[in-house]
Amino acid sequence: MAASANRHSLALLVSVTIMASAVAAQGIRGGYWFPNSEIPVTAIETSYYTHIYYAFLLPDRNTYEIAVNDADVPVLRSFTSTLRGKNPPVKTILSIGGGSSDATVFSKMASDAKTRSAFIESAVGVAREYNFDGVDLDWELPENQTDMDNLGLLFQEWKAVIDYEASNTGRALLLLTAAVHYAGTVWGSRTYPARAINNYVSWVNAMCYDYHGSWDTSQTGTLAGLYDPNGSLSTSYGLQSWLSIGVRPEKVMMGLPLFGRSWTLRDPGVHGIGAPAVGVGPGSNGALTYKQVVDLNARNNATVVYDTATVSVYSYWGTNWVTYDDERSVAVKVRYAKSQKLGGYFFWAVPQDKDWIISRQASNVWSSA
Repeated sequence: MAASANRHSLALLVSVTIMASAVAAQGIRGGYWFPNSEIPVTAIETSYYTHIYYAFLLPDRNTYEIAVNDADVPVLRSFTSTLRGKNPPVKTILSIGGGSSDATVFSKMASDAKTRSAFIESAVGVAREYNFDGVDLDWELPENQTDMDNLGLLFQEWKAVIDYEASNTGRALLLLTAAVHYAGTVWGSRTYPARAINNYVSWVNAMCYDYHGSWDTSQTGTLAGLYDPNGSLSTSYGLQSWLSIGVRPEKVMMGLPLFGRSWTLRDPGVHGIGAPAVGVGPGSNGALTYKQVVDLNARNNATVVYDTATVSVYSYWGTNWVTYDDERSVAVKVRYAKSQKLGGYFFWAVPQDKDWIISRQASNVWSSA
């Protein structure tokens, strides 16, 4: 019995090593998808992606078990079966949380070994029941260093359950990922658990966007600039922060937006980055999908500016001003990620692209020599 178990463990280790090497060679090209979006799962062009995340399920605020209602069941089953049947197939990851979830629920869950266990067991169980290849935690955001330390414990215990489950069932190990702040140190007050991430997490998705938006309507700003000549709100700063706290570069994925943010200019004649504004512009509270941005630009004969100093794009017409990424800025960013030997990139969110323009560009640049 012991020899058989050892042979199984060795085979599992070899399999995981081979799989990890294959993933490292092609890189991670991920994207989040959500139900009731404009693009159904059946229409996702999987040749531009390696992993698609289902966004989102939530933990029950009392039991901390993952809540799956009757309406979720057919969508979850269709999501995994459809993407596995695609040519090429992609890996599917169940994301838990999201920007609109209650961060205090995650804080309370992570603060106690019993509630962490209930959450972990449920997450692994749901992922297996619906045939996902992994689980993703989108906790936005741990509020203090105690939360961050508890997050490290959560990762350690979660990985132990994943390893145990795979060893006992003979199934492939579930991936364990996390959506995280754009920088490894958050506003100088707390730092993510780098050691736990290196040891227990498959990779983290750094949300390198939303540097400026409807929360600051006094002036325009970049949504996701690679550089910030006047401060630290930039993708390069965020990614370097992750590396500086000791997270291995192959564990870090660069976030890219498939959306834009808009403002209403105070003076249509003053329209650069940092121009005075009086409120949000077109869109839902100033938010637009990339598809909407492209259509609005064409409809209004907008002026489109590629800003080399920040590696970002903005457009304007009349008093309307929009910041976003296009093919040019995405290409530069993906090359930057490759130069830093990062593990790949991900998009929020797959349904917001237009005719796969940005998805295709990023994939082609990443795959090029």
